[in-house]
Amino acid sequence: MAPGRVAFAGRVAGRGVVSIELTGTGDPPLRTTYEPVRTSVKKGDAVTAGTPLGTLEATPSHCPTACLHWGLRRGDSYLDPLSLLPPWLLRRGPSRLLPLA
Repeated sequence: MAPGRVAFAGRVAGRGVVSIELTGTGDPPLRTTYEPVRTSVKKGDAVTAGTPLGTLEATPSHCPTACLHWGLRRGDSYLDPLSLLPPWLLRRGPSRLLPLA
């Protein structure tokens, strides 16, 4: 996650959602979303890379176990969030988020 400001932290359709407006990414700015999460941040909070946004919620979904959905938008346009990653990282195996120690 790049530095930014929490644009939204709350529930949408019964799921916890956090949306981060990324600093210095143009007009309109890029916005990343993460769900389902039990948020630990609130709208307006400044965040940087490594800032915990919340904890993953176990909700019924297509995943056999709890899984995080990561999105990217610019204005009303949906973009591929993998475009934010460096190319060398994309040549590896599947991404996995590990719990904090």
